[in-house]
Amino acid sequence: MRVLGVDPGLTRCGVGVVEGVAGRPLAMLGVGVVRTPADADLGHRLVAVEQGIERWLDEHRPEYVAVERVFSQHNVRTVMGTAQASAVAILCASRRGIPVALHTPSEVKAAVTGSGRADKAQVGAMVTRLLRLDAPPKPADAADALALAICHIWRAPALNRLQQAQAAHRTARSTARASVRKVPR
Repeated sequence: MRVLGVDPGLTRCGVGVVEGVAGRPLAMLGVGVVRTPADADLGHRLVAVEQGIERWLDEHRPEYVAVERVFSQHNVRTVMGTAQASAVAILCASRRGIPVALHTPSEVKAAVTGSGRADKAQVGAMVTRLLRLDAPPKPADAADALALAICHIWRAPALNRLQQAQAAHRTARSTARASVRKVPR
């Protein structure tokens, strides 16, 4: 499975591609940051994020895109920029028919470090270890993007089983309702 992880942000949008399957060694295929100037017009910044993500999608052809789920922060301005960059990433993937998964920061930290309260240094250290890198990717946004991809690779099998079970339940429920309607009274 090849996953593009996206740590959304307007100034620095972390991107990282990891390939592998749960339970086997993983391989980093690329890592970086899409940057936009803080003093640029919002529309231009969003276009720059889109163009950067499109380049990553073209170059690496991921099967899935994992994006950090935006959560409420104290700074509304920061969360708005993060949400806008997140929407751009989701749009780019969806336009291509690539499935998108959203993972919370604590979910990613727990998957990669074993603790949902891990700090950025711990996440960077575990990403370095799991991908057998010489040093943690810099800046932290890049390491976070790789952590998102790793989290998705490890959680995708369970998520797929859950979605299949939910679909089977819905089918069984609608079949049961249809058969109840057909019973003569």
